Amino acid sequence: MAGKKHEAGHNTRYVQLQKNYCFACGKNNPDGMRLRFTYDEERSCFVCRFRLGKRYTGPPGHSHGGIIATILDEAMGKVNRLRDVVAVTSEITVNYLKPVPLGRPLRVESREVKVKGRKHVNMAEILNEKGEVLARSRGVFIAIDPHRMFARFVER
Repeated sequence: MAGKKHEAGHNTRYVQLQKNYCFACGKNNPDGMRLRFTYDEERSCFVCRFRLGKRYTGPPGHSHGGIIATILDEAMGKVNRLRDVVAVTSEITVNYLKPVPLGRPLRVESREVKVKGRKHVNMAEILNEKGEVLARSRGVFIAIDPHRMFARFVER
């Protein structure tokens, strides 16, 4: 895969100054998923390859739907890096198409759909090793001023 690599966490100057405890991508969260994304310039999408362990079990041998939604939300959130904004999830729709297996190679891909003012619409898909889409999402993200929204939570 060609493309520029991005750090695993959120890629904005504001957030880089903080420790990253994000459940999905935070390298400082010992209980987190630690998903790592890269940007594929040729395909204009963010990509993360991963396997899910038993701790993410929903139905026997498969992932819990909430974990699937978490991965898709995180992937769509990475797309906001393209605009160098911090944006929070306003709405997410998930289509669970096929069960997402545990212990198998998977990937999530995400891309921008449209931007209008502070409103960013992105999409993501989880695919298996055959390239079959197992889950698909569309999300609306609202760009925010992180200094105003998170100032009281900043570690000093």
